[in-house]
Amino acid sequence: MTITIKLDLPLEERLRQRAASTGRSTSDVVRAALLAYLDQADAEPARSAHDLGAEFFGRYQGPTDLAQGRKGSLADIAAARHARRGR
Repeated sequence: MTITIKLDLPLEERLRQRAASTGRSTSDVVRAALLAYLDQADAEPARSAHDLGAEFFGRYQGPTDLAQGRKGSLADIAAARHARRGR
C-alpha cells in the first residue's frame, strides 16, 4: 500500500536526519515508527477518565458547597470589598 502524508518542516527534517543517521530510507523509518506506535497502543489498555484523573480527586480542600452556596459566597465577597473600601 502506498500512502501520502503531510509533514511540517521540522518533522520532515527530523525524519530525514534519522534516516540519514541510520542509513535507512525515510519509508523504512516511517514504517518502523508506525509499527512501534501500533504495538504500544495495542499493549496499553484504554484508560478511563476516572483512571486518568484519580490522582487529583480529593486532593484539594475547601468549601464543598460552591455550587449550592454561590450566591451567599458572592454576597460575602462583595460585603468584604465594601468593608475594605469603607462603605
